[in-house]
Amino acid sequence: MGEDSREFGKSTKINHKMEEVQREEEIDPESNPLNEPLLLKRTRTLSSNPLALVGEKVSYIESLDYEINENDLFKHDWRSRSRVQVLQYIFLKWLLAFLVGLLTGIIATLINLAVENIAGYKLLAVLKYIHKERYLTGFLYFTGINFVLTFVAAILCVCFAPTAAGPGIPEIKAYLNGVDTPNMFGATTLIVKIIGSIGAVSAGLDLGKEGPLVHIGSCIASLLGQGGPDNYRTKWHWLRYFNNDRDRRDLITCGSSSGVCAAFRAPVGGVLFALEEVATWWRSALLWRTFFSTAVVVVVLRAFIEICHTGKCGLFGEGGLIMFDVSNVTVRYHVMDIVLVVVIGIIGGVLGSLYNHVLHKVLRLYNLINQKGRTHKLLLSLAVALFTSMCQYGLPFLAKCTPCDPSLPESACPTNGRSGNFKQFNCPPGYYNDLATLLLTTNDDAVRNIFSTNTPQEYQPLSLVIFFLLYCILGLITFGIAVPSGLFLPIILMGSGYGRLLGIYMGPHTNIDQGLFAVLGAASLMAGSMRMTVSLCVIFLELTNNLLLLPITMIVLLIAKTVGDSFNPSIYEIILHLKGLPFIDANPEPWMRNLTVGELVDVKPPVVTLHGVEKVAKIVDVLKNTTHNAFPVMDNGVVPPVVGQANGGTELHGLILRAHLIQAIKKKWFLKERRRTEEWEVREKFTWVELAEREGSIEEVAVTSEEMEMFVDLHPLTNTSPFTVLESMSVAKAMPSQPVTWTSV
Repeated sequence: MGEDSREFGKSTKINHKMEEVQREEEIDPESNPLNEPLLLKRTRTLSSNPLALVGEKVSYIESLDYEINENDLFKHDWRSRSRVQVLQYIFLKWLLAFLVGLLTGIIATLINLAVENIAGYKLLAVLKYIHKERYLTGFLYFTGINFVLTFVAAILCVCFAPTAAGPGIPEIKAYLNGVDTPNMFGATTLIVKIIGSIGAVSAGLDLGKEGPLVHIGSCIASLLGQGGPDNYRTKWHWLRYFNNDRDRRDLITCGSSSGVCAAFRAPVGGVLFALEEVATWWRSALLWRTFFSTAVVVVVLRAFIEICHTGKCGLFGEGGLIMFDVSNVTVRYHVMDIVLVVVIGIIGGVLGSLYNHVLHKVLRLYNLINQKGRTHKLLLSLAVALFTSMCQYGLPFLAKCTPCDPSLPESACPTNGRSGNFKQFNCPPGYYNDLATLLLTTNDDAVRNIFSTNTPQEYQPLSLVIFFLLYCILGLITFGIAVPSGLFLPIILMGSGYGRLLGIYMGPHTNIDQGLFAVLGAASLMAGSMRMTVSLCVIFLELTNNLLLLPITMIVLLIAKTVGDSFNPSIYEIILHLKGLPFIDANPEPWMRNLTVGELVDVKPPVVTLHGVEKVAKIVDVLKNTTHNAFPVMDNGVVPPVVGQANGGTELHGLILRAHLIQAIKKKWFLKERRRTEEWEVREKFTWVELAEREGSIEEVAVTSEEMEMFVDLHPLTNTSPFTVLESMSVAKAMPSQPVTWTSV
């Protein structure tokens, strides 16, 4: 009888389990019935998909402390600050914003000056060889110079500053979201980024200097804020105000805005780029300072351009900074032209998402190659440089020579110099090679040429098809090699190629100029790939200097972004994912609303807590055996006991950072007995400036066996107002709206 009852019980349990499994399969895991509380879902077996996503971006990288750490030292510092010190703090903020804009503008001008002269004299020499019909000599010279320039840029990145490779924008975006990206803003990275950008862009690679300039501006801001390089910091007492993550974040935001402004001469676009794309936390005071920094950049650039137009900068005055002026065109369009604008937006969204997808696959392949060592990184960069040189030099021979327009002045067509829309290349006098005009030139001049207006017969469709396909291939294989590179200009070149091609075929049916079609094509592809709208719209308006483009540019950008978002994320988010940076998305995923914080606790390791007065041995053990960067500080017996309980409850006093625990161990702030310290004892040993520093590890600190038995009072170092959540809160609501260090207890 007993055996029968046990068997009956087992079968009943099995039936219940099977019914639960069937109910789980019938219920959509993304659904959230209103009549079912979230807490009841804790008994369910979680679907593997949300759990995989929760643990997907686990990283060893420490988060930055953008939250105000309201411990006893911080409160005392703010109480004791005089009015003079407050004015010093405000004045220094604006001074550093001014210096960031000034230095970014100067360095951007020097980079442009170097690129225009190195690439310009290289191309002039090549064109002389071609004019003399010494084609093989011209090819060897062209390829050899590009090989050397790429080698210099790649060897610097591979051997001295690997973080200088690439655009740097994804890492800056992660940093401004609270992720401490190591070695991103050092002096070595800055120097390598400057020299590498000059070499890579001068070599004619399909990349731009816009992304590197954003990184350069951020490096300048970081170095100014911390008083110089790590090993040679200036110990000026005024700079102590900026020895924290929060103020350094604001400075780096100014630096990124200044970099965009320096690249495009777009001060408003630079501010909006930082607001829309990289910064995840904003306030009105920061808006003013970033705008001030970009205004300084524009003044510096304008001053240098005026100087260089007098001919004192070599070939710099011929090309200069990126400025694709189409203000001389009257923009006329009818209602039916909006249909073509919509088509351009759809094409840009589809091609942009396709570009992101294929580039993702290429970058995964490059990661496998780069993991094999420095030699493979260098060889990959040089192979791409050789392929690019061969295509740029050889493909123009496939194009037919086009006779010059008789209405043009003789000095304009054909062009024998570096700049101009009518390169003679291998053509006889009176003819020009339209494909050489686009390929055998700098990237900036290629954009100027293809954006040129009132030139409806300048480019042949076959040349534009070759140009578009080539830059699609080069854009995919160039990004990811070990040189400083930017995505803006390659995408602009690709988009302008199909935009101008569409303008040729739609010319009889529209009033929009072909050059404006190229502008709209470039804008649509950038929105389809990078998923920017407001900042991109303003940047293009400042570039083209034509406000009449605003309505159709807005339509193109909105449609392209909407279409692209339906396929995959932006290119910068893809790069962040590949780099393994734990970036918090702006919007929670739908499944996060069906998952509670308590359920995350069930699948994650338990939170490591410390007592308010803790033993040194326990602190050292916790620091050595965990990777947590913050620990809740608990006080036992603080809450009055409930009726029927002998002891009082436990209270959360606050949150203490790993860096602060290391500081306490380093300074040997030990007590022989378990007690609370007085306020004056803390101020004798620590300053709030020291607590802002994040240097050293627990392995570097020697603790004796006697010291292990002593105690540390953690109360004065603990942030008493940390972000806390209830276990019944959904993950979507618990996800912080700004970068903070938080915990759940």
